[in-house]
Amino acid sequence: MRKSRNYPYLCAITNNHCDENTTINGSGSVKPTPYPLGTKHRFNRSSRKTPIYCVYMHIIVSDLSYHYTNRQSLFEAIDLSVPPGGKAAVVGSNGAGKSTLLKLLAGELTPTSGSVACAARPCYVPQQPCLAGLSVAEALGIAEKRAALRAICAGSTDPAHYDTLGDDWEVEAKCRAALDGWGLYHVRPDTAAGALSGGEKTRLLLAGATLCKPEIVLLDEPTNHLDETGRRQLYAFVRDTRATVVVVSHDITLLNLLETTYELSPLGLKRYGGNYDFYREQKQIEQQALEQHIDAAQSALKQARRKAQEVRERQEKRAAQGEKKKDQSPRILRKGLKDSGERTASRLRDQHTGVIDRDREKIAVLRAMQPRECLLRIDFDDAQLHDGKLLAEARGVNFAYPGGTPLWSEPLDAAIRSGERIRLRGGNGTGKTTLVRLLTGELQPTEGEIRRSDFSHVCLDQEYSRIGTPATVLETAQTCNRNHLEDHELKMRLHRALFPAETWDKACDTLSGGERMRLSLCCLMIENHVPDLFILDEPTNNPDLQSLGILTDTIRSYRGTLLLISHDGHFADAVGITKVIEL
Repeated sequence: MRKSRNYPYLCAITNNHCDENTTINGSGSVKPTPYPLGTKHRFNRSSRKTPIYCVYMHIIVSDLSYHYTNRQSLFEAIDLSVPPGGKAAVVGSNGAGKSTLLKLLAGELTPTSGSVACAARPCYVPQQPCLAGLSVAEALGIAEKRAALRAICAGSTDPAHYDTLGDDWEVEAKCRAALDGWGLYHVRPDTAAGALSGGEKTRLLLAGATLCKPEIVLLDEPTNHLDETGRRQLYAFVRDTRATVVVVSHDITLLNLLETTYELSPLGLKRYGGNYDFYREQKQIEQQALEQHIDAAQSALKQARRKAQEVRERQEKRAAQGEKKKDQSPRILRKGLKDSGERTASRLRDQHTGVIDRDREKIAVLRAMQPRECLLRIDFDDAQLHDGKLLAEARGVNFAYPGGTPLWSEPLDAAIRSGERIRLRGGNGTGKTTLVRLLTGELQPTEGEIRRSDFSHVCLDQEYSRIGTPATVLETAQTCNRNHLEDHELKMRLHRALFPAETWDKACDTLSGGERMRLSLCCLMIENHVPDLFILDEPTNNPDLQSLGILTDTIRSYRGTLLLISHDGHFADAVGITKVIEL
């Protein structure tokens, strides 16, 4: 929905456009009123004698549902609202529908039911920008203005060119300033946007947000391909912008800049009035309270069963006593007592059965509210190498790809010793991954020398390429089963890694980033291979927060040598980095 010129806000009750000086009457029409600017507008309904005040919003999602083309439901009847200038995060596990929700807000998808209303056209930065066939100017949305400006400068007097350009005579200078502001110094407006790297594409779209100054910004995993400089710029942009911002991300530093957190799960969309740290604390409190409720319900069920057993035993005892005394009573009285006893026993049995069934139902409902937890834990044995052994050393090393120039302006000296936890840090394109390949022997230096001892290593790259094959989940696990685990043990480990039976036939190259990460760790557990050196290349780019927590715990507990390439300082601190190599 485009912004209304006269009424730039949306009423949280009616979804109509309004402003601070607007009263909406019972018929839904909008009329200006003389209330001072800045007050909440008043909403009157003919059925109410006393007016009520409502809040105006920039984004309103009402009773929203979305189904896949095969009619499978992704989420049902969710509600969300963000006020002008509000900053909200949407978190949840992989596959919960976070990216789909942003696409619905951006107008790129149509909801199955419900409504999405935005007070202005959002600026949407997708997780995987598709800019093929577009120039940088087209991606920034200024191609028509640049063409009009050039036509006017060439002498055109066509009124259409002046209408297109408007008052934006400095569009070229603004474009250059926006590109330079996001570190795209080498990028020109006529450059093919599809030829840019992943990080450059994200920077380009963020430059567009700076240039166009939208009122609503939607960001889907914006830090995935950004280096530390780019992340700092993004943090500053989100912190300082006056626009309404909705972010899907696993970057905890970014999430902590946002004032509201929404959690999307199979149970729906739930709002938490705080940043990610606040959300995490509240989730822990909720989990503890839920466990207490489950314990109480289980105690009540045990008590109900015990009481039912006691009543049953009393009834049986009375029946036995009645059987002994039956000859002492008239026959007609004996029949009446028997019928009465059976009715009483049936009534008590039904009563206690109802109590037990209700308690069972309550426990089932409470357990359904518990989040699915991954039981996967990779507990590697300690690496066998003693601390301090030299694994690899680079002396005066440089590298150039065929036809290219050397990667580093000065030759590098670096060393890896067993027991160290090293982080390679540097901007995009500084050769971090290349240095790792040199140290492990995959590449040979074009200058200098590398000395290596005999050591084993495991590398998890940012795309988890080891898992990205057409093979199924089960086939991949079976390939790693070099220790000949029994079939049921293999499948049990898949299940513990949140791969139930219905996912075993799923092709690995269709898995999400978090699923690939979990399967990679699960395969390492199946192999039971303890590496001397664990290499992680941008491991936090794709996993969801739950999967990221599993990875963090796994690496933190690993007692061996770690080589980490990551722009995520929060993750680096969490896994206990002890040494940094700057490139």
